[in-house]
Amino acid sequence: MKSFTSRAMIYGLFTLFGLLCALPNVLPESVSNKLPAWYADNTLALGLDLRGGSHLLLEVDTTELLNNDIRQLASDLGEAFRRDRLAFSIQVLSPTSLQITAKGAAKNSQTIATLRRVAQSLNTLDDSSGPRFSIKQDQDLLTLSMTDVHRERLISDAVERSLEVVRRRLDETGLVEPSITRQGVDGILVQMPGVANPQEIRRLLGTTAKMTFHWVVDGQPRNIISVPAADQQTLYQLESQVAMEGRHIRDARLAFNPDSGQPVVNFKLDREGAELFAAMTRANIGRPLAIVLDDTVITAPVIRSIIAGGSGEISGSFTAHEASQLALLLRAGALPAPLQVIEERTVGPDLGSDAIAMGISTGLLGAFLVIAFMCSIYGRWGLIACVGLSINVALIFGALSLLGATLTLPGIAGIILSIGMAVDANILINERIREETRKGKPAFSAMRAGFDRAYSTILDANITTLIAVSLLFLFGNGPVKGFAVTIAIGLLTTLFTAVAVTSLLMEWRVRRMGRQPLVIPGNRLLDRLTGKPLDLMRGRLMGLSLSLVLSAGSLALFFAPGLDYGVDFTGGTLVEVQAPASSVERLRQSLQEHGLERAAIQESGTAGQYLIRMTMENATEVVTGAPVTSLKLAVSAIDAEASFPRVDMVGPKVSSNFVEASITAVLLAAAGMLLYLWLRFEYHFAMAATLTIVLDLAKTIGFFVVTGIEFNLTAVAALLALIGYSINDKVVVFDRVRENLRMTPDKPLLQLLNESITATLSRTVFTSLTTLLALLPMAIAGGAAVASFALPMLFGILVGTSSSVFIAAPILFYLGQRRLRRGEAQLRPSAEQLRKELELRP
Repeated sequence: MKSFTSRAMIYGLFTLFGLLCALPNVLPESVSNKLPAWYADNTLALGLDLRGGSHLLLEVDTTELLNNDIRQLASDLGEAFRRDRLAFSIQVLSPTSLQITAKGAAKNSQTIATLRRVAQSLNTLDDSSGPRFSIKQDQDLLTLSMTDVHRERLISDAVERSLEVVRRRLDETGLVEPSITRQGVDGILVQMPGVANPQEIRRLLGTTAKMTFHWVVDGQPRNIISVPAADQQTLYQLESQVAMEGRHIRDARLAFNPDSGQPVVNFKLDREGAELFAAMTRANIGRPLAIVLDDTVITAPVIRSIIAGGSGEISGSFTAHEASQLALLLRAGALPAPLQVIEERTVGPDLGSDAIAMGISTGLLGAFLVIAFMCSIYGRWGLIACVGLSINVALIFGALSLLGATLTLPGIAGIILSIGMAVDANILINERIREETRKGKPAFSAMRAGFDRAYSTILDANITTLIAVSLLFLFGNGPVKGFAVTIAIGLLTTLFTAVAVTSLLMEWRVRRMGRQPLVIPGNRLLDRLTGKPLDLMRGRLMGLSLSLVLSAGSLALFFAPGLDYGVDFTGGTLVEVQAPASSVERLRQSLQEHGLERAAIQESGTAGQYLIRMTMENATEVVTGAPVTSLKLAVSAIDAEASFPRVDMVGPKVSSNFVEASITAVLLAAAGMLLYLWLRFEYHFAMAATLTIVLDLAKTIGFFVVTGIEFNLTAVAALLALIGYSINDKVVVFDRVRENLRMTPDKPLLQLLNESITATLSRTVFTSLTTLLALLPMAIAGGAAVASFALPMLFGILVGTSSSVFIAAPILFYLGQRRLRRGEAQLRPSAEQLRKELELRP
């Protein structure tokens, strides 16, 4: 073992690094301005739920994308066949397949073979990443189907190009620090701090802005397309062949025509475009040239002379704002495929600042209650634990800052929960040291033995919790992922501070004590109760029966009346309204007058505060945002001063994905912990813990139904956090059972379980109390934003703690008895036992 000094230096440097990473978050601006930017900017970004803003989840319209690609393939094939003078017909069957048929007298096997050969010549991508399509022949028919490789490449490329176009468009608007990231296979997540009404951004991002130039039909060309004018009154007959693409426009600006004074868009072409424009206008003087934007003719001026300067003017019935937006779109470039809004969430700045104030106040109060409890129970040793706890919290902020993480309201909840769970490690250590001291060991030996015995338990408990948290990260959305990251970092820093900070401080204190005995105070009442084994297993049948009845009742409540699902799962719209001059009756009447009869109104909080929910009739409502626009008009009609602090719109695709992801996360969490406990303990230990968790979750679902708390993604986070917490509690008890089984394998199982539960009872009670104290302020003062997390967690802590004693242990007893009847050992031999057996063999 390394010397105390060397360990102190290594751990101290690591801790100092973490604290320095966290420091920029609390420095005043006057000090930050004097520091290097690379260090001063290493701060936590606040999520939209804390600083206000809008969140749009956009989906690339892959159907349109694939349709365009298959039509382009049909066009390419047609040109190739005509060059070879082949008689054919092409029919597009779907967005991913088409059919080629030989025609006329040339309909023979040789012609089919030639068609196949020509088609195959177009079947290689430019980057040679695989074939574009597969070819299937059926007599005189050829069926071409898009390959999965090409489809995935097409979608990925479209998303990447869309990301860049969206970024350029938002940069052009002057938005401050928009966050644009890829989400899943075909999604783009746009977060815009400070944007309280994203309707203008919706229109900006929902416009494809694909501009092309086409000649108006003059004579009888082979292919003609009909395109309406912007006023929908005129239908233009245009040549289908694109004369020039809009990608050649390198700049576009709002201007005003000097003759008419009307707003216009002046554009400049790149070098290639200027040469092409000059050549095409030279050859077509006197012909109208249509400028088409997203399948609409904006204008169709007649070319009077050669345009050789590489610039032009787009005129139409524009307002100045419309011309400015068009210029912006042309500068940013066209989207490769349409984007559709499938989820929108908006938080007003006042609501965000309230959330920050709530998070800070409830977090500080929770931390104070935990520190006061630890000091009152363990005295100066509790103070050492609190120093380690404070450093632990600072390290969490340092790690989050270093990772560039975004702090959300669920993230603050995660930090508060981490405080409660981090105390568990210190309680385990203190209780273990007290046990070793009662055995008569000297101070240093008791401390070292207590740490050694506690650490394996801490490791097992934290790993099982990490399994649940990791799945929460994989299957959750942004804010829930923030919660998962916070909890995961908190668990890792807890392992470090338990080994480094707490261990070193206690060792330093013990070294200064000299020959004095190591005395760690505790709770006298619990000490008297646990002085001899309690016969807690006597109530095993009653405990199991009561749990089964409550769980069955909860499942019945789940089916009827059922959970109050939030829009995360049902889809639809939820709007928080503050309209002091209104009432429920006036709101309902105004909503009905605006065609929103299906809106449900719920009073929330103070007078004049309402939650309005609207079910979704189709996905188009989320794409257009029309229900929210109508709702705001209806509310403003009766209260002009009304505000809308929060807007949530979730489309059917997103809500169905949430349901699937939530179920998958819970099932995988249970399976992952079952496997880990099976490997670390035995099958019947793992099964007892898993069955108990199922009963705990069932009762928590019943709690949601009875209390009417909304079941949303935050509630799923609470369930997964509860799984982690509850399994943590079971691991501590089971670890002591395993230890006692190895020391006294012949002792009756019922007696051994009573002794193990009694030995860990102090830790179980103290850990539950500290976690309750950490969460209690948030549950009382957190409001609706965290109600779906804090209140179920409080209930879950009570259920999880009691189930470790009255449910998990009895199930383990019955499963253990079953193993005994089969003649099986309760535990597999440890490595030490195997080594001794080998030594005894001749």
